[in-house]
Amino acid sequence: MRSAAQTYSLPDDLFEAIERLKKSKNAVILAHYYQEADIQDIADFVGDSLELARAAQKTQAAVILFAGVHFMAEGAKILNPSRQVLLPDLRAGCSLSDSCPPNAFAKFRAMHPDHFVVSYINCSAAIKAQSDVIVTSSNAVKIVSKIPKDRPILFAPDRNLGAYVAKQTGREMLLWQGTCIVHETFSERKIIELKIQHPDAELVAHPECEPSLLARADFIGSTSALLKYVVDSPKQTFIIATEEGILHQMKKKAPTKTFIPAPPNHACACNECPFMKLNTLEKVYLALRDGSGEIDVPQDLRARALVPLERMLEWSQG
Repeated sequence: MRSAAQTYSLPDDLFEAIERLKKSKNAVILAHYYQEADIQDIADFVGDSLELARAAQKTQAAVILFAGVHFMAEGAKILNPSRQVLLPDLRAGCSLSDSCPPNAFAKFRAMHPDHFVVSYINCSAAIKAQSDVIVTSSNAVKIVSKIPKDRPILFAPDRNLGAYVAKQTGREMLLWQGTCIVHETFSERKIIELKIQHPDAELVAHPECEPSLLARADFIGSTSALLKYVVDSPKQTFIIATEEGILHQMKKKAPTKTFIPAPPNHACACNECPFMKLNTLEKVYLALRDGSGEIDVPQDLRARALVPLERMLEWSQG
């Protein structure tokens, strides 16, 4: 089977061609920090899940090209039903989202009908539609703290983020046992080895990492929080326990500092999300040119998923 790049002739300067297409089609490119560097550089907005959700909500563009994974583009369509939403590669899914099948979750939720359902944004529209509120790693602690104390909480799909939020808020939560393949990769042993090799380095970690790793972290936060921390910190060397795509922005904003991706074996791609990396600059161009990779969410599902998404955006203000 021929790839898209082999099937179609590509312009010599993809950056210039994409800029022309954006203008002619009134399109905006939203890109997650975990995308490859070229896509981040061509994007109109680069951010984490919460920042991208806000950008998707506010855009006036006719076309939204979402350089991320399927649940992100799906979320943009839920917030913008009248706009065309494109994903460069429709195979760009999410291991965490896949770990929470809608039918299985519906049965689990039915066993706990009194629970307030909090779902991490890394889930499908079908899971969002079964939720009371959506959270991101940026706002999960804040939002869970707003839930009435007398309501038991069911948190899905990431057990590590759920455990971290429970610890920070003091709220007991029933956790769906989902995980992210990237953040589960980092081992405590490898982190210890890195700390020995770089004694002055600080370990910064995303809360999707396992509790044993988080216990060793000097700072824990969302992707955008990690970026802000390393830029503002007086420290010069950091071990980064999240998807390696964020290093591009870290190096741009703090070029004199040293950023070490975990795990230490740079020949290993296990700190890269294989789904995020399915998107390429060539696929961005082809999606904009041809309108390929269009995302659609049925109206009844969209209406139900919109309620907890809008509640998240409202509760995360202030």
